[in-house]
Amino acid sequence: MAWNDVIEARTVRAVPSPLESARFGRPVERLTVGAGSESTIDAVRAAVQASDADVVVLRYPAEHVGWFAELTGLGRTALFADCLVYWSLRAGQGRPPAPAPGLHTAPLGAPDAVGTLVADIFAAYGNHYLADPLFDAAAALEGYQEWAVRSAAEGGCLALDDGAHVLGLATLEDSGPRTEILLAGVVPAARGRGLYAHLLKAVEDHAVARGAGEVVISTQSHNTRVQRAWARYGFAPVQTHVTVHLVRTALLHPAGP
Repeated sequence: MAWNDVIEARTVRAVPSPLESARFGRPVERLTVGAGSESTIDAVRAAVQASDADVVVLRYPAEHVGWFAELTGLGRTALFADCLVYWSLRAGQGRPPAPAPGLHTAPLGAPDAVGTLVADIFAAYGNHYLADPLFDAAAALEGYQEWAVRSAAEGGCLALDDGAHVLGLATLEDSGPRTEILLAGVVPAARGRGLYAHLLKAVEDHAVARGAGEVVISTQSHNTRVQRAWARYGFAPVQTHVTVHLVRTALLHPAGP
């Protein structure tokens, strides 16, 4: 979920999600409560009750610890799906690794190459779709591939290579004074060699070159390994959002004959 939608937003925002609806073969709606919003659970309740979607993917600030209990009484099945943690780095103040001979970063735009890399890097990633039995895990991974390919087509994909193989990638979105890392990772065969920090440096260099003041990134809270890497580099945690899928109960527990 993009930084602007979660951190900057000041309202409850409900929008259809046509890409997810097409991917999973059922109506999906996104409902987001911004970190700066003063909206109450009553506003969330009204938005959920007004929705015709099979699944409402709700994200709200984790400090509203009592909201989940309220969500269980809205006539839908509430599935706890994840906590999304947002981190930020002031551009130019990171702690990059020492230069490594033979490593290079460069834009990558070839759709097939991007899709193959994402499938390799994120095949075992525990995303929020996996909490929902209505969503197919393979289709969820295809969604990550499509997302990365769109970024690459817009010039927002950096690849890390050693001259012989592409070892990792990062997809980006530049928005005013901020560069957001959407997806970033190293292929499984190359992990454990400190390569991820070189990807972060490439993104930070990109942000500094375009005059951005901040680099931001997010992940599920269970992904502690990558968060340790962010902390070592100089990122700091900013905000946590809970993700809940509100599903039409009849779809999960269809009536018998």
